[in-house]
Parts: sequence; structure tokens; C-alpha cells
Amino acid sequence: MTGPEIQTTEDRLWEGSWREFPWWLVAILAFLALMAFLIITRLNYREAFDFIIPGISVTLSTTFIAFGVALVLGLFAGLGSISHNTAIRNLAAFYVGFIRGVPTLVLIFTVALVIVPAVAETFNIDNKFISANVRAIVSLSVVYGAFLAEIFRAGIESIPKGQMEAARSVGMSSYQSMRYIILPQAIRNISPALGNDFIAMLKDSSLVSVLAVRDITQRSRLYAGTTFRFRESYLVLTFLYLSMTIALSLLLRWYEGRMSKSRR
Repeated sequence: MTGPEIQTTEDRLWEGSWREFPWWLVAILAFLALMAFLIITRLNYREAFDFIIPGISVTLSTTFIAFGVALVLGLFAGLGSISHNTAIRNLAAFYVGFIRGVPTLVLIFTVALVIVPAVAETFNIDNKFISANVRAIVSLSVVYGAFLAEIFRAGIESIPKGQMEAARSVGMSSYQSMRYIILPQAIRNISPALGNDFIAMLKDSSLVSVLAVRDITQRSRLYAGTTFRFRESYLVLTFLYLSMTIALSLLLRWYEGRMSKSRR
């Protein structure tokens, strides 16, 4: 037979699997492996790692607590955005629109250094007793509450209206219908999006270093400023953030796969 050979089914499958192979993940894992090797074998990298790593507890605690508070804020704002009450609906829209229209770093400064002291003064609380960590948690909570509000709103609106009508027809109140019928389904649908926002908050938690919070970013800046080892400091910092985000991303993909199988 003249001309190019006919491609067999096995060749096509091999070519498809070759193209779909996650080479990007291999490259990232190779970088992480190289950094782990340098931290173990090179004194400069190991010293930088030992100085920075204590801040990981601050980074994780700030992220977890702030995300928990943001979930509550986002849920109420999301419910408010679909409320039949005009005042509540416009208040929720103002909150979401205001937060989404201002850079995150500016909001962190505004909430931590303007709003928190103003609220403390209102309740006769000495501003000196409010730590930088508390300010950071409040700031991230307020910022991400607006982003999560849109996710909750979209999740609730994705549930067919017949679900609410059916719940009301069997005698449930609006509150009971939303709590026991609509929200459980909505949260199941938006859980991957919530996971993505948690990862985004973990990365954005680095911004609270501007408030002198001793997270891994701030400790990396301190180490670089005192030793002038900028390469070691920021490569170790990159290694730590990338390790956490990749682990969470893979966990989220596994969860999404489980959810897709359960729906079939």
C-alpha cells in the first residue's frame, strides 16, 4: 500500500493518552522535588526553611477561621440578594458590588485600619487589644464573604423552582423549605466552587503580611531583609505555597470525581 500508513486504533489511543497526560503536573512535582532536595542538602535553603516554616500555623489558622466566617457572611448575603424584601436585596447588592469593585489589598487596609478601629470605638473596646491576626481574619472574611455570596446565590438559583413549590405544598414554611430542601442541594452543587475559593483565600492570605502578621510571607520577608538571601527566602516561600495549593487542588479534583460518579 502506497502513501501514509493507516493509523491503528491502538496508535490513536496511545496518541490521545500522550496528549492528555498532565505534563504540567509533572513539571510542578519536579520543581517541588528539586526544592525539597535543596532544602535537605543545602544549608542556606535549610536555614531559610527553618525560619519560615513556623509561620505556616498562622497562615493555615488565618485561612481556616476567615473562610469559616466568610461562609456565614456569604450565605446571608447570598440569601439577601434573592430576598423579596427590597431593602435587604439592595443592601446585599451594595455589599457585593462594593467589595468586588475595590482591590483586595486596599480593602484589607480599609477594614483592618479604619473599620475595625471604628467598630471597637463604638463598643468602647481599646484598639490596642485587637491583634493584627484578628484584623487580618476580619479583613479576609469581609472580602471573601462577598465572593461567596455570589456563589451561594448562583447555587440557590440553580435549583428548579418546582422544588420550593413542592416543599411549600406539603406544609413547609419558606424557612424550612430553604433549610431542608433547597440549601442542601445548592451546597452540594457549589462545593467545588467553594473549594476553589478556599484555595484562592489561602493564596490571598499572603496579603495580610502588610499588617505585620507573622505568616510565612512575612517571615520570608523578614529573613530576606536580614540575611539578603532573597533567592533562598522566596523560593522556599514559593515551595510552601505551591505544596499546599497543589495538594488542595488534587484533593478537590478527587472530590469532584466522586461527586460526578455519585450523580450517574
